[in-house]
Amino acid sequence: MNNKPRIPDAQTRAKNVARMREAIRQIDAFTYQLDELIAMVEEHNRRSPLTAYRLGKLKGPATQNNTQE
Repeated sequence: MNNKPRIPDAQTRAKNVARMREAIRQIDAFTYQLDELIAMVEEHNRRSPLTAYRLGKLKGPATQNNTQE
């Protein structure tokens, strides 16, 4: 019974490192795309009349009726 972990040879380690670097590169690219999407959604929300209404920045008929009563 040989349960000792063995150290892989240099070629196997190099392949594993290359695969890990590629995986990290793909994760970084996905993270960048996700950041861009989040920025677009936040910009859309900032310009949205509904968001302005909910924050009370837009005085529409619904808010004017409530303040007059």
